[in-house]
Amino acid sequence: MEMNDMILISVDDHVIEPPDMFKRHLSATQFARAPKMSTMRSGSDSWIYEGRSVPNFGLNAVVGRPPEEYGMEPASYSQIRKGTYLVKDRIDDMNVNGVLTSINFPTFPSFAGTFFLQATDKEFTKKIISAYNDWHIDEWCGAAPGRFIPLAILPLWDIDACVAEARRVAAKGCRTISFPDNPVAKGLPSVHSNHWDPLWRVMEDNNIVISIHIGSGAQVPYSSLDAPIDTWIVNMPMYIANATTDWLFSPVFKKFPTLKIALSEGGIGWIPYLLERADFTYGHHKAWTNSNFDGMLPSDLFKRNFITCFIDDVFGLHNTQFMNVDKITWETDYPHSDSLWPNAPERLWNTVQHLSKETIDKITYQNAIREFGYDPFKFLPKAECTVGALRAKAAHVDTRPVANMGGQDPSNRDGKPVTNGEVMKLFA
Repeated sequence: MEMNDMILISVDDHVIEPPDMFKRHLSATQFARAPKMSTMRSGSDSWIYEGRSVPNFGLNAVVGRPPEEYGMEPASYSQIRKGTYLVKDRIDDMNVNGVLTSINFPTFPSFAGTFFLQATDKEFTKKIISAYNDWHIDEWCGAAPGRFIPLAILPLWDIDACVAEARRVAAKGCRTISFPDNPVAKGLPSVHSNHWDPLWRVMEDNNIVISIHIGSGAQVPYSSLDAPIDTWIVNMPMYIANATTDWLFSPVFKKFPTLKIALSEGGIGWIPYLLERADFTYGHHKAWTNSNFDGMLPSDLFKRNFITCFIDDVFGLHNTQFMNVDKITWETDYPHSDSLWPNAPERLWNTVQHLSKETIDKITYQNAIREFGYDPFKFLPKAECTVGALRAKAAHVDTRPVANMGGQDPSNRDGKPVTNGEVMKLFA
């Protein structure tokens, strides 16, 4: 097996929504009240809904810039690659990166649609969420069958509406629903309550995966405000370990044993110790905590129900014997700052060569196809789906870094460390 023989499915990428996304999915009257793209006095492009604006793209869309020009200032469509928001160009950028199929999380609604929790008119906002899902499934994913695994968001404040929308998008081919990693942090009921059970039932019945993306719950730095932003970036994937333990010790997967949850952008290197600690805690403390895993260990339940993924994780890939290799998947995180585009295949190949071809195939595409119930080979000949075949279609794609994209100099040129506090100001 060689690098160009790999078939790559990324279970965590992102879309920057195009300005006209609602145009074909709402009536004229509804469209007049829908979120609108507006150019602010500062020159930034922001979504406006009910008087609230969404912060700029920032590190969400720095792909294609030189690394020294990564920062929080990309604020208009002229400053980002077209592949972030135009589906034809996205396919080009996927091809040049050797990526066959991708799951795309939202940007302006936030990863799990939690932007809409603050809406004033909740009934109308349900229509906006349905329109978003229709755009994503019919227009974005529908533009290139086999190239995207459809994802949806829900009106999280209303469990009955969640159930209805989950049923509706399931009928449209949705394969995963984005949900907050910690709903309590967003003012929602805990996963330890019975509140969400009707939703889990619909998702289990339709084989829809829960995707909890890092940062979809508490949106705060994980270190002091005057600490370098590097501390936030380092800790962010591992922060999902806290949410993982919450879900692991919840009753969700005991009630719904075939329901699956994906730890999106969480990495895998930390998992062996978490499972070791969970098993120790259960065995050592259950006599007084009254935890009960029905004859299983916590690690058994994790290996049965939890899907994991990584961008670049040498340690994790050398310790797969402590995980379930049938649940490990891969991601590119395009167009975020952690993305290795357009050289993801090279980086991945360097980290998996010690594994067997059987294991490589599981991690790079087979596990994703099985767990998300989406087979791209129904739409595309398998021989045309390899890294080499896709890149052969992308000879026209210019991957050279573009300096001073959009004519705006980066803001972090003074040589001082960028701090958590400076970044948090953008979300005020």
